[in-house]
Amino acid sequence: MEASPVHFYFDFISPYGWLASMRIEEIAARHGRRVEWHAMLLGVAVMKVMGLKPLLDTPLKGDYVRRDVARHFRRLGFEPARAAGDPAMDPLPAARAFHWVKQRHPELAGAFARAVYDAYWRGGKDLSTAQALVSIALPDGIDASALRAAIGSDEARQLLRQAVEASLAAGIFGSPTVVVDGESFWGVDRLGDVDEWLGRGGW
Repeated sequence: MEASPVHFYFDFISPYGWLASMRIEEIAARHGRRVEWHAMLLGVAVMKVMGLKPLLDTPLKGDYVRRDVARHFRRLGFEPARAAGDPAMDPLPAARAFHWVKQRHPELAGAFARAVYDAYWRGGKDLSTAQALVSIALPDGIDASALRAAIGSDEARQLLRQAVEASLAAGIFGSPTVVVDGESFWGVDRLGDVDEWLGRGGW
């Protein structure tokens, strides 16, 4: 009997989500788990539901996050083209594209998410349009013309709407959040806890 998946919730505009996306598959595989990827929207969870300002617009905390993200990048030897304080793209097209890919090619969902993350953060590309999204290095098996048409479709809009509603119902408010056997871990700095939880079977 297959063990339940590790659920990984993220927003493409989240640098912490990007950092976690590079490690989550390895952590899950080490414990015989697969990863279920879920794109969510911080704009809905943080601003509309929680009634808070975007993290970078929050006094004191915004300055800390800019320094903290840069510190993470330096530690890993990254020199991405985008910094945490740069203007964020409109995440809707990328999130719609992700959920369309997940629906049509579920085995490629993780690879597609990582490709978008890499193009946006490491490459510094603005992926706010369908044309920009299909111009990145797509995983084999994803047809660029079909994806471009899908991004503006009612199907993709509905899939994202359902995914966002499901994430809120699950209590997800930040990126990244990892859910293991019903237990939530928020933040890239909690990946060590996720690894230990999987290894010990909880505590």
